[in-house]
Amino acid sequence: VVRMVEEAQGTKVPIQEFADRVTSVFVPIVIGIAVFTLLLWALAGGPLRGVLEGVQGVLPWVDPTLSAATLALVATISVLVIACPCALGLATPTALMVGSGIGAENGILIRNGAAIQTMREVHVVVFDKTGTLTLGKPEITDIVPLGEDEATLLRLAATAEAGSEHPIGRAVVEGARRRGATVATPEAFEALRGRGIAARVDGRDILVGSARLLRERGIEIAPGEAQVARLEGEAKTTMLVAADGRLIGVLAVADPIKEETTEAIAALHALGLQTAMLTGDNRRTAEAIARRAGIDHVVAEVLPDGKVAEIRRLQEVHGMVAMVGDGINDAPALTQANVGIAIGTGTDIAIEAADITLVRGDLWGVVSAVKLSRATFRKIRQNLFWASIYNLIMIPLAILGLMHPALAEVAMATSSITVVTNANLLRRTNIRGK
Repeated sequence: VVRMVEEAQGTKVPIQEFADRVTSVFVPIVIGIAVFTLLLWALAGGPLRGVLEGVQGVLPWVDPTLSAATLALVATISVLVIACPCALGLATPTALMVGSGIGAENGILIRNGAAIQTMREVHVVVFDKTGTLTLGKPEITDIVPLGEDEATLLRLAATAEAGSEHPIGRAVVEGARRRGATVATPEAFEALRGRGIAARVDGRDILVGSARLLRERGIEIAPGEAQVARLEGEAKTTMLVAADGRLIGVLAVADPIKEETTEAIAALHALGLQTAMLTGDNRRTAEAIARRAGIDHVVAEVLPDGKVAEIRRLQEVHGMVAMVGDGINDAPALTQANVGIAIGTGTDIAIEAADITLVRGDLWGVVSAVKLSRATFRKIRQNLFWASIYNLIMIPLAILGLMHPALAEVAMATSSITVVTNANLLRRTNIRGK
């Protein structure tokens, strides 16, 4: 998992700030305009002096009696002062600073400004299932013995899962104990990534996992297929239990979706976003949960490296993609996504791999993050407008000598104050999901 995270980090393209590109072009242009102003006054000082004489009554600071060299110098200095790109330099970072502060106040921790910028361009939000859309606290709901009695089936499965750290494995152990089963330590244990577990219990070889796992081991699953289809259609996760190469039963586990899931997904749709669910669970269960939550696209039965491939596929089809997850297996996909969003109640590696962390683990935080991103960049665009409008109006006046350097300084300072004040008005924006 760590290796895949590092690979995804190496392929992620950093985002260039628009204001930096503008400034890199703007500064040499202004210097060129200043030189042009100096040459203009040197070559056409007479006609320009006449312009000053005509407006002297309206603009009392204009003094056409100054020498040609002084007028040229005043005009050139005014151009340089009024065009000082302070406001352009402040436009983006002030809005990002205020935006990230608002995010923190609402339980949205943003690791870098690029995440805010990218979030507003996202077209699809992809959710992990367990612990993200659901509570992450599965419980045994059904026990279907096939060839063994219920107590034996439950004891063998729970003892085999005693070595597992997976939430479903823990649910089997806890459910067995609540039902009075004796759970021992398995004689041998192996976690089979994305498939289930293999263990040795009471001298018997036990498999607990997906139909894929049993098929790979050559075990006939036909006796339980009807029960599996029924349970999965009820949005339950099923596990087949085999002992010594024979299917002995089916266990079903349910993980209820979070209270806010359906409303949060609807709010994302209202914002014009598509949603997808990415899970290692079986397709029937995944589709049943997706229907309840209102998810648009379902990608089921995927391994951790498969999640990364699916994120890449969605990026190719839809463009910018955000991924929301909480588990170790989600970390590579969180890094591959344009914006990775970690549930704060999840694992440390998922939080470390993500660009944004939702401290409260509430899916309304995803809605708030989208709103915050869009509001922040509205302010950035407004700031760039105010930073530019002063230059567009004042530079021509400065070239003609109608702007005193002191007034140019006031106008330049005013543009910076306007930008900072406008950025702080972002605090009035309501980004709460509900």
